[in-house]
Order: sequence, then C-alpha cells, then structure tokens
Amino acid sequence: MQRVCFVLQVKPDRLQEYKERHRTVWPEMLQALRDTGWTNYSLFLRADGLLVGYLETADFERARAEMAKRDVNQRWQREMAEFFIAPEGLLPDRAAEPLEEIFHL
Repeated sequence: MQRVCFVLQVKPDRLQEYKERHRTVWPEMLQALRDTGWTNYSLFLRADGLLVGYLETADFERARAEMAKRDVNQRWQREMAEFFIAPEGLLPDRAAEPLEEIFHL
C-alpha cells in the first residue's frame, strides 16, 4: 500500500467556500474515488490556505490515471481550479505533486 501526501495552496479569499464545497462533495465523485482505489483520503487546511492531502492506494499513478478518465473528476477539477494558486493551466489534480516520504513509524 502506498501512502501519498501532497500540498496545494488555496487562495486566502476562497477558504470558506472551499471548506463548504468539501462538506457537500458530489456522491458520484466520492464513488469514483472509491472505485479507482483512493482510500483513507483526507484533506487538511491551514488558516493561510496551505492544503495538505493524504491518501493510501495500491498504485497511485494507476489510481490517478483512472480518475483522470472519469467525467465527474474532470468536472470537479474544473470547478476546483479557481480556488488554487497553481501554475497556469494546471488543474488541481495535476498541480498536486506527491511529496517524498522520508520517515514512517
């Protein structure tokens, strides 16, 4: 099982709306994540907009590739893109580069 952690930066003026959107994630998006192998998935948000994501999956690149094929994911990523400070033209799922794990107990 791979443990994957990534960071993104949410625009400070969009924090509340970002949190609201995640209180009501579309059921079909949740199902797509489950179906493509995303487990134990959490998002943590700091007051300055630093977003830390964590998930576990058998094969992250496969899980990511399978999500990229889903229409619901494409719609979700387009809607979420406006919340992030990210390189021009990158949707959040591509701007979130996994961090290197250097210690695990």
